[in-house]
Amino acid sequence: MTIVPQQTKKNTELWQNPNIKPFIQIEGITKSYNGAVPLRDISLSIYKGELFSLLGRSGCGKSTLLRVLAGLEKPTSGRVLVDGIDVTSWPTYKRPINMMFQSYALFPHMTVYQNIAFGIKQDGLNKTEIDDRVREVLGLVQLTGYEDRKPHQLSGGQKQRAALARSLAKRPKLLLLDEPLAALDKRLREQTQFELVNIQEKVGITSILVTHDQEEAMTMSTRIAIIDEGKIRQVGVPHDIYEFPNSRYVAEFIGSINLFEGVVVEQELDHVLIESSEIDCPCYSAHTGVIPIGSNVTLAIRSEKVMISKQMPAQSQNWAQGLVKEIAYLGDVSIYYIRLNSGKVITATLPNLLRLSDKDFQWEDTVYVFWRSENSLVLNS
Repeated sequence: MTIVPQQTKKNTELWQNPNIKPFIQIEGITKSYNGAVPLRDISLSIYKGELFSLLGRSGCGKSTLLRVLAGLEKPTSGRVLVDGIDVTSWPTYKRPINMMFQSYALFPHMTVYQNIAFGIKQDGLNKTEIDDRVREVLGLVQLTGYEDRKPHQLSGGQKQRAALARSLAKRPKLLLLDEPLAALDKRLREQTQFELVNIQEKVGITSILVTHDQEEAMTMSTRIAIIDEGKIRQVGVPHDIYEFPNSRYVAEFIGSINLFEGVVVEQELDHVLIESSEIDCPCYSAHTGVIPIGSNVTLAIRSEKVMISKQMPAQSQNWAQGLVKEIAYLGDVSIYYIRLNSGKVITATLPNLLRLSDKDFQWEDTVYVFWRSENSLVLNS
């Protein structure tokens, strides 16, 4: 069989084309039991070939939604459509969906070959078809030569790829990935992220990934849905989620960010001016929204966009004086914890271009922090 990719990195914005219909439609899914409501009116449209992530804290409802899609949970209300067909009432075994579990769930008494072949044997394929398909997916996940090994003879990364091969062998229309990299160490997890994305693009399968790992979601996804307390907070491509969060919750959840409470004192088409008791001077933000004068808002600046100097900045806005209280050395970057004159502690993340002993800023140094107006974001929700 020749695999024809349904999507490439150059063609990932299918959701912006009004002529393309969603491949997966989740419409008003609510799930409640024993007084708890883990899902509250969830609606999502996912397109063919996407690797779509459900991202949120533990207990937010993302795994419950995955189980509803798989048919392991029945929704209280709402429906699920796959390629235009309502599968809400279909049992798990009839759905064109396969799920890869966090534990991989490989049969310990079976070889890699037998594990992969197990599911497609149930589909009634003949021996030649089964062998062809198993060999194909073994090559795809780079496990050719490992087919006679048992799971205990595999490394963590190899087990992960064997479980993926078993899922792909069924050729599902939708692949569900439940924290698939959680059991791997950091280095292997980073390597496997790119392997999964490359396989995803080669096969052209539509996938939904559940994770609480922000870096994993940002690296792998075409789009991300941020879920909190059973509700969707924001849906967007990784860049938009990070650079343009639509609420304080999303801004704090994704990455490291500094937040200042303030009041709008000037509103123009291309900017707002904010006064805050937490900063030494007014803050100018290149904000294009309409926020009435007198509104209470939150000014947000990502840590890596905060600059540090021992000299007072030439700019009359967007700066504050403070004292370096802590320095967290992480190898490639250092995080500076700076207590401002107001008492508020903020963070600045700087690349380590010099050795730590040669750095310009040390503990208890008096410094100035400042930022560009286009790097600040005004949140009023």
